[in-house]
Amino acid sequence: MPYVSAALVSRRQLLPLCLSMASLVPSLGQAATDYPLRIDNCGRTLVFEQAPERVVSIGQASTEILLGLGLGARIVGTGVWFGPLPPALAAEGAAVPRLADNAPSFEAVAGTRPDLVTAQYTYHLGANGEVATPEQFESLGILSYVSPSDCEDKGVTADSNADGSRSQPFEMALVEREVSELAEIFDVGPHGETLNAALGARIAQARERLAGGASEPLKVVFWFSSPRLEGDPWVAGSNGVPGYIARTLGLDNVIETEEEWPAVSWERIASLDPDVIVVARMDRRLYPADDAEVKRAFLQRDPVTRELRAVRDGRVLVVDAQALNPSLRVVDGIETLADQLDAAGATR
Repeated sequence: MPYVSAALVSRRQLLPLCLSMASLVPSLGQAATDYPLRIDNCGRTLVFEQAPERVVSIGQASTEILLGLGLGARIVGTGVWFGPLPPALAAEGAAVPRLADNAPSFEAVAGTRPDLVTAQYTYHLGANGEVATPEQFESLGILSYVSPSDCEDKGVTADSNADGSRSQPFEMALVEREVSELAEIFDVGPHGETLNAALGARIAQARERLAGGASEPLKVVFWFSSPRLEGDPWVAGSNGVPGYIARTLGLDNVIETEEEWPAVSWERIASLDPDVIVVARMDRRLYPADDAEVKRAFLQRDPVTRELRAVRDGRVLVVDAQALNPSLRVVDGIETLADQLDAAGATR
């Protein structure tokens, strides 16, 4: 590949370029994985005797990391999809088998004869996993790995819903750790270094671009979906990915709770009167409010929400759902919202 000057690579080109380069990086720099490899993961110790040859990924963020590491040929099944793959991964991901758009069954996953199952959420692979428990896979000789971002300083509590609570604010170091660990597990360490370098560069660029904001941040609410369109919406608490995005952009997420995605009444949100509402866009259609346009239409017609400052001022912004979950896409969310805030005249 010819040399490309970093000065000529825009912030939006940098991660796609590195995703493409990941499959071309030679095994230099980082030493090859020394097996057996021990990985501490979500309270369990995994021992890998060799690099897995067959993997099932449950959760689009997990799938995208594997594809970004150049491991598409080893993926024998996927599940829990929110939308299309980013362009940089679309070609390699086109041939990846989809066991289910949502959660696949234990039998469907086991039927692919994987060496490893990765999961984005403990909700699907955990003590009460919708797909299975780690012990169920272990009984078949299958190892399982869950994203550290879904168990480090996070769990279901007596006061939370199934999305759990996060006791410490999310940081991108958790995603970078997942990239590094999966790269080590599959003996593709340099690929992980490339991905993490791209993420770090783009985050630095975003922070530099947004430096020097005013002392009075705009108030924001992030609306993911709702079990009933007319009911209480699932909005982002302060410690998850949207909180991280808000802090990076100099915004104030007014939903102050450790819960990841609590259900909060519109009357409560109206009392906080946010300047900006961010709605999630996804292809999933488990609930009517999964559709971003349905959410926007509701905000315009409901007698409570149509009086919100954000709605009246035309500051209802849209971002991809994957950017609001711990994933490679978080930086996309930062950049997309920064652009939309500029376009809406909401820069600080």
